[in-house]
Amino acid sequence: MFKATLKPVVCAVLLATAGAGFAAEALPEPVRVPAGHSVMLETIGVGEITYECREKKDMAGAFEWAFVVPVAVLNDLQNKPVGKYYGGPTWEANDGSKVTGKQVAIAPASPGNIPLQLVKAEPAVGKGAMTGVSYIQRLETRGGVAPAAPCDMSTRGAKQQVGYQAKYVFYKQN
Repeated sequence: MFKATLKPVVCAVLLATAGAGFAAEALPEPVRVPAGHSVMLETIGVGEITYECREKKDMAGAFEWAFVVPVAVLNDLQNKPVGKYYGGPTWEANDGSKVTGKQVAIAPASPGNIPLQLVKAEPAVGKGAMTGVSYIQRLETRGGVAPAAPCDMSTRGAKQQVGYQAKYVFYKQN
């Protein structure tokens, strides 16, 4: 099981990591952030995604590994913990501010990696590093796909955690 200790970090450290370390125009169109928004924070999420073997909703007798919940530590680009990511989806800074959102789009990543993603943020809860976030991108994904282990009647209800890593880029409206 994934466990990590999050240490408090001053908000200024979060903001000091801002700056696009990637070419937005090279991203698939569906996960590009609309014009009028700029990068305010980049983090690397390192954690696990839990999957459960369940019967498919639309196919009686057929089973699949279903996504249950993610959990990750968010590190700044100097590899210092600055927050956490968990189901909701929710991104929470060490200063207590947090933001949730709704998926707008996904785009395929390379084989064996969860898809790239664009999320429209809801207004942040609390004042701090997440205040003003308008969009969140999940980029540079590694791992996280459903287990390759058998999923059938004999393994129904089984859960497995799969390691993953992704860059989460936070945007604010200009």
